[in-house]
Amino acid sequence: MRYVFGSVLAALALYLVACVGLYLAQRSLIYFPQPRRFGAPGSLMQLPVPGATLDVTVRPDSGPRAVIYLGGNAEDVSASLAQLSDTFPGQALYLLHYRGYGGSTGKPTEAALFADALALFDMVQASHPQVTVIGRSLGSGVAVHLASARPVERLVLVTPYDSIVGIAALQFPWFPVARMLEDKFESGVYAAKVSAPTTIIAAANDEIIPRASSQLLLTRFRPGVARYIDVPQSGHNTISDSPLYQPSLAGDTAAQPAVQAN
Repeated sequence: MRYVFGSVLAALALYLVACVGLYLAQRSLIYFPQPRRFGAPGSLMQLPVPGATLDVTVRPDSGPRAVIYLGGNAEDVSASLAQLSDTFPGQALYLLHYRGYGGSTGKPTEAALFADALALFDMVQASHPQVTVIGRSLGSGVAVHLASARPVERLVLVTPYDSIVGIAALQFPWFPVARMLEDKFESGVYAAKVSAPTTIIAAANDEIIPRASSQLLLTRFRPGVARYIDVPQSGHNTISDSPLYQPSLAGDTAAQPAVQAN
């Protein structure tokens, strides 16, 4: 009996240590800051925000339309400049390097990323009244929040999730992640407040974000707001290689049959 009791206590102690370790390491499992490797010096601007100075890769244009791009957790967003330039000719492009990414200072958190995206939108909209917001992977959560709080022209979500909590619960089923996570990125909560026309672009073979999570997010939008495009034979990191990707980003409704939110 003492042996069994001792084993139970030892197992409980190990479990508690694992919980503490997971709690302390949680942000290192969400954010993977990357250095900036692409882009000419002239395509960079800095945006001062409370507690940090953010780098923004830019393709300037004086017209009324602009695109804000919010990338993934291990992405150097400047690498997407060429493809976005081809997809959105005649529009200004602003690609945000999160805190700690590229040359941006500070450390990334959900609250900080949300606030930084709002600050960038306000700056961009002052010169370009029609702003499309694109969020990819991690950035989809930032983009949904932004669109719920600002009058974006159009919202595009690439390989998005309903919440980081849901993804973490699948990866760590034995831990109370809903209580442990500080950065929850609950896109489904904010989606109901979005009125901008929204396109969800999902990878058919996404190995990172379960298709069920992207499809659940679709149902969170009000009827008629969101459409869902499933890109066949594509994965989480290869979806942008598909010939359907750029037309879907651009809003070409003939590119792929889409499913409307119910």
